[in-house]
Amino acid sequence: MKDIIVKSHSQMGYDSPYVPGWDCHGLPIELVVERKFGKVGPDMTAEQFRQECADFAATQVDLQRDEFKRFGILGDFDRPYLTYDKKTEANTVRALAKIYENGHMERGSRPVNWCLDCGSSLAEAEVEYADKKSPSIDVKFSVVDLAAFNTATNANVTAPLSVVIWTTTPWTLPANEAVSVHPEYDYSVVEFNGEQLVVATELVEGLVKRWKGDITVKATFKGKVLEGLQLNHPFYDKQVPVILGEHVTLEGGTGCVHTAPSHGDDDYKVGLQYNLPMVNYVLGNGDYSSEVPLFAGQNITTVESNIIETLKEKNTLVFLSKIDHSYPHCWRHKTPTIYRATAQWFISMDNKNLRQDILKAIDGVKFTPSWGQARLYGMIEGRGDWCISRQRYWGNPIPLFLHKETGELHPNTAELMLKVADQIEEKGLTGWFEADITEFLNAEDAANYEKNKDILDVWFDSGTTHYTVLRQREELTYPADLYLEGSDQHRGWFNSSICTSVAMDGIAPYKQLLTHGFTVDSQGRKMSKSLGNGIEPQDVMDKMGADVLRLWVSSTDYRGEIPVSDEILKRTSETYRRIRNTVRFLLANTGEFDFKKDAVPMAELLPLDRWVIDRAHQLQQEISEHYVDFSFHNIYQKLQSFCSIDLGSFYLDITKDRQYTCAKDSLARRSCQTALHHVLEALVRWMAPILSFTAEETWQNMREKDADRLESIFLAEFYTGLVPLENTKFDRPFWDMLLNVRSEVSKEIEKHRANGEIGSSLQSNATIYCSQGIFDKLAMLEDELRFVLLTSYATVKPLVDKADDLVVFELEGEQFAVEIEVNNYKKCVRCWHYREDVGTHADHEDLCDRCITNLTPEGEKRKYA
Repeated sequence: MKDIIVKSHSQMGYDSPYVPGWDCHGLPIELVVERKFGKVGPDMTAEQFRQECADFAATQVDLQRDEFKRFGILGDFDRPYLTYDKKTEANTVRALAKIYENGHMERGSRPVNWCLDCGSSLAEAEVEYADKKSPSIDVKFSVVDLAAFNTATNANVTAPLSVVIWTTTPWTLPANEAVSVHPEYDYSVVEFNGEQLVVATELVEGLVKRWKGDITVKATFKGKVLEGLQLNHPFYDKQVPVILGEHVTLEGGTGCVHTAPSHGDDDYKVGLQYNLPMVNYVLGNGDYSSEVPLFAGQNITTVESNIIETLKEKNTLVFLSKIDHSYPHCWRHKTPTIYRATAQWFISMDNKNLRQDILKAIDGVKFTPSWGQARLYGMIEGRGDWCISRQRYWGNPIPLFLHKETGELHPNTAELMLKVADQIEEKGLTGWFEADITEFLNAEDAANYEKNKDILDVWFDSGTTHYTVLRQREELTYPADLYLEGSDQHRGWFNSSICTSVAMDGIAPYKQLLTHGFTVDSQGRKMSKSLGNGIEPQDVMDKMGADVLRLWVSSTDYRGEIPVSDEILKRTSETYRRIRNTVRFLLANTGEFDFKKDAVPMAELLPLDRWVIDRAHQLQQEISEHYVDFSFHNIYQKLQSFCSIDLGSFYLDITKDRQYTCAKDSLARRSCQTALHHVLEALVRWMAPILSFTAEETWQNMREKDADRLESIFLAEFYTGLVPLENTKFDRPFWDMLLNVRSEVSKEIEKHRANGEIGSSLQSNATIYCSQGIFDKLAMLEDELRFVLLTSYATVKPLVDKADDLVVFELEGEQFAVEIEVNNYKKCVRCWHYREDVGTHADHEDLCDRCITNLTPEGEKRKYA
């Protein structure tokens, strides 16, 4: 799609360079290197590891570059941008320095998506959702002071009372610091199995079904009266408060939410409001730290059964079951992620009003399809602060200097970041990672500060290409005219790019955003190895050619899911063959035609030839608009229709007679060849952005007899030799009428063919009975109407002369009827028409008068068709 856009805009006169690029850092490459060479350790230094990553990235770039070329993609492949290029890495650090300088970067300990297999935090775009089976538990937090509860709620509870929470992550219970309720929801004291419990009133009916027991409501009150009530932790000897939170919903559970600020974004936010402790008991590998009572050293992936047994022992477990639900997974490892509070670097979405500035910038972007605006807007509006730090090796550094005692940043951080960038541009990543701190700081500061070890999220790499690429190459501009990617990039590249661009410069990095769906099979199923329904592009190219694959891309409505199958590709191949055969016909029938010497002036062309040029002129305007609007499926349909119907079923079908029977240099033949030349010049350009190989092959064929022609089709712009029909009695309405009449004639002829009365349509004679308006127009063609109708004779008569049994057709307020008779005359062996005069000439017993005339240098005089 990118290539189609670049080529089409180039042909419309735009300077449209394409710089291919590759994001080369990140965990996928690290994992490949780890499997091949092992992890960083005694046998592999970090520097060696990074070099192996770089070497592997280079091999992948070479492979993909060759594949792109095989697709027919044009670009500056000798000078691509690579995020592991020293200059790009340096400029990425400079972009980070600008964001820091503008006050958008901060450090904090807060929950982030964490992959236990990666051993690192994850960006939102690195998280996908999949089904997971989890324990579903309802847990009691007993009320410490029953009298305080009764006072707050005006209830009269005398027996022990507990607030019940519901969770699917029992491993987070050791970090519980509160229970959240919604201030405006109704809550009730209920009796269940002889116990007094507090749950949301609206959920009681659902709990009866889930807990499979009778529940009796004893008292009801608003959640806000519970604020500050102290509860006992279900298995630790500590008390936690009831707090109020707008994040609490009634979609399920009990309406009382277990709150662990170190393990959830909503928990973290409400914890800040109430100044709750944020303890991080979980290490990077999923083990509990040594300070966790009861469960120290156990891994959260296996500890849940122990926690549940502890709840049972403490008599705080109300109900236990299993639940299948959608759960965040690492997109690389396909394993469940966790929320874990760690010290990380963030781009704050709300400091300095960044979020609102981004939302304003979105308003100035044009979206294709239009729903993309609401999607990106919602993603920005709802996203948390962007965690940009990773605890890995292969990536751009976050080159900061932290005070060893206070953890504060060096006062000259922005200046130092630029100094590091200069060294990276000279030496690569070793200019930071292997450099001694004294290369950047004086002796006193070097003794008090240490280098930050984190690397940047790879989405920061790609998200700053508006700076590292657009503003570093003179052939490119900022902001870009268009960013194009799959619809998943509203939370990925589109998102990170606008965040960094607004943080740096206050504007969006793109003027337009185009998103496409993803391929599914003919039944709408996602493609997967397990289903065996995947299709490899390389296989399609090997079997059918790259142009069939490109044509299929253009045929799809990319705004939704994009179906592909062998059958769909087969149909696309048939369409391609039809277009290619049309081009071959045009080339063959203009092979000896020299436009400079043989062309007929536009004003002297036969009316039918002027019609096809006008039709091409109309079509070129429509196709140009579709290229501008990225409506490629409309271009596909118009190319197919033009080649199959306008040309194949009408114009070429009619003009074959002139091409093959008229005198070589006659006006009739040269007029047709002139029109074919104009059509071919336009058609080859329309199809070039899509059918690139076929268009270039066609262009080179045309160059063989035209030394002045540009070296490649991709250096040419849309054809300017097409002229619309103006000031003629054979105008567009005339030809529209004729096409309608011809269609009904063809249907009537087909009936006789189906009955076995005739073979070729030339074995028939057509009579058109019509009202005066159609009569006058058809009569203008005189005897040449038969060539348009592909009959040996064609007669026009008044409608009143028709037989009663003929069907009358309505057309724009006029009427006509069609009568077909079988022609019993002898067939001319040269033109195949069945004419009365065949055999009347002794020297040419098998020819008609017209063909005998066409044996002379001047040939017949055609005036219309």
